Amino acid sequence: MTPVDYESMKDEELAKRGQTDLNAFTCLLKRYEYPLLQYILRISHFPIDRAEDILQEVSIKVWHNLNEYNNEMKFSSWIYRITHNETISEFRKARSRREMQKIEWDESRIESLPSRIDISSDLNKKITAEKIGKVLSILSPQYRSVLILKFLEDKNYEEISHILHIPAGTVATLLHRAKNVFKNILEREQSQACQFHY
Repeated sequence: MTPVDYESMKDEELAKRGQTDLNAFTCLLKRYEYPLLQYILRISHFPIDRAEDILQEVSIKVWHNLNEYNNEMKFSSWIYRITHNETISEFRKARSRREMQKIEWDESRIESLPSRIDISSDLNKKITAEKIGKVLSILSPQYRSVLILKFLEDKNYEEISHILHIPAGTVATLLHRAKNVFKNILEREQSQACQFHY
Protein backbone atom coordinates (compact mmCIF):
# COMPACT_ATOMS: atom_id res chain seq x y z
CA MET A 1 0.00 0.00 0.00
CA THR A 2 1.39 3.39 -1.07
CA PRO A 3 1.88 5.82 1.85
CA VAL A 4 -0.21 8.98 1.73
CA ASP A 5 1.77 12.13 0.87
CA TYR A 6 0.08 14.64 3.16
CA GLU A 7 2.73 17.31 2.63
CA SER A 8 1.87 17.75 -1.05
CA MET A 9 -1.88 18.16 -0.39
CA LYS A 10 -3.59 21.54 -0.45
CA ASP A 11 -5.06 22.87 2.80
CA GLU A 12 -8.62 22.29 1.64
CA GLU A 13 -7.92 18.64 0.79
CA LEU A 14 -6.23 18.08 4.14
CA ALA A 15 -9.19 19.72 5.89
CA LYS A 16 -11.59 17.32 4.17
CA ARG A 17 -9.46 14.26 4.96
CA GLY A 18 -8.77 15.57 8.46
CA GLN A 19 -12.38 15.03 9.47
CA THR A 20 -11.69 11.27 9.58
CA ASP A 21 -7.88 11.03 9.30
CA LEU A 22 -5.88 12.19 12.33
CA ASN A 23 -2.61 12.23 10.35
CA ALA A 24 -4.09 14.66 7.82
CA PHE A 25 -5.39 16.86 10.63
CA THR A 26 -2.01 16.83 12.40
CA CYS A 27 -0.23 17.78 9.18
CA LEU A 28 -2.66 20.67 8.66
CA LEU A 29 -2.14 22.00 12.19
CA LYS A 30 1.65 21.80 11.88
CA ARG A 31 1.43 23.83 8.68
CA TYR A 32 -0.28 26.68 10.55
CA GLU A 33 1.28 26.39 14.00
CA TYR A 34 4.03 29.01 13.56
CA PRO A 35 2.11 31.62 11.48
CA LEU A 36 -0.86 31.49 13.85
CA LEU A 37 1.35 31.83 16.91
CA GLN A 38 2.97 34.89 15.33
CA TYR A 39 -0.44 36.34 14.54
CA ILE A 40 -1.65 35.84 18.13
CA LEU A 41 1.45 37.57 19.45
CA ARG A 42 1.06 40.46 17.00
CA ILE A 43 -2.54 41.32 17.85
CA SER A 44 -2.36 40.73 21.59
CA HIS A 45 -0.33 41.82 24.60
CA PHE A 46 0.31 38.24 25.67
CA PRO A 47 3.60 36.53 26.55
CA ILE A 48 4.57 33.45 24.54
CA ASP A 49 3.15 30.91 27.01
CA ARG A 50 -0.26 32.61 26.98
CA ALA A 51 -0.19 32.75 23.17
CA GLU A 52 0.61 29.03 23.07
CA ASP A 53 -2.39 28.34 25.32
CA ILE A 54 -4.62 30.27 22.90
CA LEU A 55 -3.17 28.30 20.01
CA GLN A 56 -4.04 25.08 21.83
CA GLU A 57 -7.63 26.27 22.24
CA VAL A 58 -7.71 27.14 18.54
CA SER A 59 -6.54 23.61 17.67
CA ILE A 60 -9.36 22.13 19.76
CA LYS A 61 -11.96 24.41 18.15
CA VAL A 62 -10.69 23.60 14.66
CA TRP A 63 -10.93 19.87 15.43
CA HIS A 64 -14.49 20.18 16.78
CA ASN A 65 -15.66 22.35 13.88
CA LEU A 66 -13.74 20.87 10.95
CA ASN A 67 -16.84 19.15 9.57
CA GLU A 68 -18.47 22.61 9.33
CA TYR A 69 -15.66 24.04 7.21
CA ASN A 70 -16.96 25.17 3.82
CA ASN A 71 -14.22 24.71 1.23
CA GLU A 72 -15.58 27.59 -0.84
CA MET A 73 -13.62 29.74 1.64
CA LYS A 74 -9.84 29.48 1.79
CA PHE A 75 -8.87 27.28 4.71
CA SER A 76 -6.30 29.87 5.82
CA SER A 77 -9.07 32.49 6.17
CA TRP A 78 -11.22 30.06 8.16
CA ILE A 79 -8.48 29.12 10.64
CA TYR A 80 -7.33 32.74 10.97
CA ARG A 81 -10.91 33.76 11.80
CA ILE A 82 -11.07 31.17 14.60
CA THR A 83 -7.66 32.32 15.86
CA HIS A 84 -8.64 35.98 15.67
CA ASN A 85 -11.89 35.43 17.59
CA GLU A 86 -10.18 33.35 20.28
CA THR A 87 -7.38 35.90 20.71
CA ILE A 88 -9.70 38.91 20.87
CA SER A 89 -11.89 37.08 23.39
CA GLU A 90 -8.86 36.40 25.62
CA PHE A 91 -7.59 39.95 25.08
CA ARG A 92 -10.90 41.39 26.35
CA LYS A 93 -10.88 39.11 29.41
CA ALA A 94 -7.31 40.10 30.22
CA ARG A 95 -8.05 43.80 29.75
CA SER A 96 -11.03 43.56 32.10
CA ARG A 97 -8.70 41.93 34.67
CA ARG A 98 -5.95 44.47 33.84
CA GLU A 99 -3.48 41.73 32.94
CA MET A 100 -1.89 43.52 29.98
CA GLN A 101 1.74 42.71 29.19
CA LYS A 102 4.42 44.32 27.03
CA ILE A 103 4.05 43.33 23.37
CA GLU A 104 6.93 41.50 21.72
CA TRP A 105 7.26 42.37 18.00
CA ASP A 106 9.14 40.70 15.19
CA GLU A 107 11.49 43.60 14.37
CA SER A 108 12.40 42.46 10.86
CA ARG A 109 8.72 42.56 9.81
CA ILE A 110 7.49 45.50 11.83
CA GLU A 111 10.20 47.91 10.67
CA SER A 112 8.83 47.68 7.11
CA LEU A 113 5.38 48.83 8.23
CA PRO A 114 5.75 52.62 7.82
CA SER A 115 6.98 52.37 4.23
CA ARG A 116 4.19 49.94 3.38
CA ILE A 117 1.66 52.39 4.84
CA ASP A 118 3.24 55.22 2.78
CA ILE A 119 4.64 57.32 5.60
CA SER A 120 7.26 59.79 4.34
CA SER A 121 10.75 58.40 3.80
CA ASP A 122 12.40 61.11 5.95
CA LEU A 123 10.28 60.01 8.87
CA ASN A 124 10.90 56.32 8.08
CA LYS A 125 14.63 56.68 8.70
CA LYS A 126 14.02 57.76 12.29
CA ILE A 127 11.47 55.10 13.20
CA THR A 128 12.49 52.06 15.26
CA ALA A 129 10.60 48.81 15.70
CA GLU A 130 10.05 49.77 19.35
CA LYS A 131 8.28 53.01 18.36
CA ILE A 132 6.14 51.26 15.76
CA GLY A 133 5.24 48.58 18.30
CA LYS A 134 4.26 51.28 20.79
CA VAL A 135 1.92 52.87 18.22
CA LEU A 136 0.36 49.53 17.29
CA SER A 137 -0.15 48.65 20.95
CA ILE A 138 -2.24 51.78 21.60
CA LEU A 139 -4.44 51.36 18.52
CA SER A 140 -7.91 49.92 19.04
CA PRO A 141 -8.01 46.12 18.45
CA GLN A 142 -9.95 46.54 15.18
CA TYR A 143 -7.40 48.99 13.73
CA ARG A 144 -4.45 46.95 14.95
CA SER A 145 -5.95 43.74 13.53
CA VAL A 146 -6.67 45.12 10.07
CA LEU A 147 -3.18 46.68 9.76
CA ILE A 148 -1.47 43.49 10.90
CA LEU A 149 -3.54 41.28 8.60
CA LYS A 150 -2.88 43.50 5.58
CA PHE A 151 0.73 44.56 6.08
CA LEU A 152 2.33 41.91 8.29
CA GLU A 153 0.28 38.83 7.37
CA ASP A 154 -0.06 39.85 3.69
CA LYS A 155 -3.77 39.02 3.51
CA ASN A 156 -5.91 40.45 0.70
CA TYR A 157 -9.22 42.26 1.24
CA GLU A 158 -11.29 39.13 0.68
CA GLU A 159 -9.28 37.14 3.22
CA ILE A 160 -9.47 39.97 5.77
CA SER A 161 -13.22 40.15 5.15
CA HIS A 162 -13.55 36.43 5.99
CA ILE A 163 -11.23 36.57 9.00
CA LEU A 164 -12.85 39.63 10.60
CA HIS A 165 -16.31 38.61 9.40
CA ILE A 166 -17.04 42.01 7.86
CA PRO A 167 -17.92 43.09 4.27
CA ALA A 168 -14.99 43.75 1.91
CA GLY A 169 -16.09 47.39 1.56
CA THR A 170 -15.85 47.78 5.32
CA VAL A 171 -12.32 46.34 5.21
CA ALA A 172 -11.27 49.11 2.81
CA THR A 173 -12.84 51.80 5.01
CA LEU A 174 -11.37 50.34 8.20
CA LEU A 175 -7.93 50.02 6.63
CA HIS A 176 -8.02 53.63 5.40
CA ARG A 177 -8.98 54.89 8.88
CA ALA A 178 -6.44 52.64 10.60
CA LYS A 179 -3.63 53.91 8.34
CA ASN A 180 -4.56 57.51 9.09
CA VAL A 181 -4.72 56.92 12.84
CA PHE A 182 -1.40 55.03 12.70
CA LYS A 183 0.25 57.86 10.74
CA ASN A 184 -1.11 60.56 13.05
CA ILE A 185 -0.02 58.83 16.24
CA LEU A 186 3.41 57.96 14.82
CA GLU A 187 4.01 61.49 13.56
CA ARG A 188 2.90 62.92 16.91
CA GLU A 189 5.23 60.53 18.75
CA GLN A 190 8.11 61.51 16.46
CA SER A 191 7.37 65.22 16.86
CA GLN A 192 7.35 64.92 20.65
CA ALA A 193 10.62 62.98 20.56
CA CYS A 194 12.25 65.72 18.42
CA GLN A 195 11.05 68.45 20.81
CA PHE A 196 12.44 66.48 23.73
CA HIS A 197 15.91 66.29 22.11
CA TYR A 198 15.98 70.06 21.57
